[in-house]
Amino acid sequence: MPDRRLSHTAALVLRAIAAGDGYGFSVMEMTGLPSGTVYPALRRLERDGLVESHWEDESIGAGQRPPRKYYRVTADGGKAVEASVKRYPLLAKLNALE
Repeated sequence: MPDRRLSHTAALVLRAIAAGDGYGFSVMEMTGLPSGTVYPALRRLERDGLVESHWEDESIGAGQRPPRKYYRVTADGGKAVEASVKRYPLLAKLNALE
């Protein structure tokens, strides 16, 4: 991965996924960002190979809700998280459970 600098928003979304919040709505709750910001950022991160996704099995929601699309950080995404935390030190405080 080339040394690419993520925007603060993209870094925040990527950090939330790295902290274990793997689907869009949970990223929105953790970051406080609106859906119109989170979902385009997720698409860009996936396009750039920093996250990968999969749809949960439809039987899990059992008709109570639509299937969720889960994201996980790739190896390049992990490197981008580390670089982003150095660039934006407050990201280190996001989800102290790690």
